[in-house]
Amino acid sequence: MATRVERKQASLLRILDAAAARLRTEGLMGAAIGLVMRDANLTHGAFYSHFANKEELTAAAFRHALANNRTRWTAGPSGESWPLRLTRLAKRYLTPAHRDDPANGCAFAAVASEAARSPAEFRRVFEAEMIQSLRAICGPTADPPAANPAANPNPNGVDPARHDEAIALLALCVGGVTLARAVEDGETSARVLAACQAAAARLANPEGVKESAARAVD
Repeated sequence: MATRVERKQASLLRILDAAAARLRTEGLMGAAIGLVMRDANLTHGAFYSHFANKEELTAAAFRHALANNRTRWTAGPSGESWPLRLTRLAKRYLTPAHRDDPANGCAFAAVASEAARSPAEFRRVFEAEMIQSLRAICGPTADPPAANPAANPNPNGVDPARHDEAIALLALCVGGVTLARAVEDGETSARVLAACQAAAARLANPEGVKESAARAVD
């Protein structure tokens, strides 16, 4: 028989799963308390055993939605080079399957446009989760560390250039899926995804782009 603590933890997980699903498909306004508790098959009163208000629920659901998907997206083979990692992550994110399945997709793409108009409390949560995702993108690779550690000012131990490229990749991915979902025409949507994948490949291998341009001139 489950203990009281175990039952409370199980009910919390049901609430978070339901709220995360609502948030992914309907945005920040979708995680209404009554709808979430109905989806979780719990009483409205049980909500207040875990959260003080809807704002706390929304923040927790956002973190919960990203925690699971972030690990699945950024996991990869050990010893992977940085260019290969950038290219692989873009190909994994910028897909028709992801575009067409927001209920199981990335929470950034679901709420990014709304977050800019949200209260400061949620924007702080959004920023913290974005930083977590950037760290995950910059995860271990086969590339050698900087010869002079003092030349790396990033307190997280990530090369500044790599950190900026991770920001660019995340912007391409989130922006690409958001635009691909927003348009009506299927060909335009597919072109958005393909163009963002191509841009990520150029980001990952700028020397290859320069070589291709040089060959074209010759």
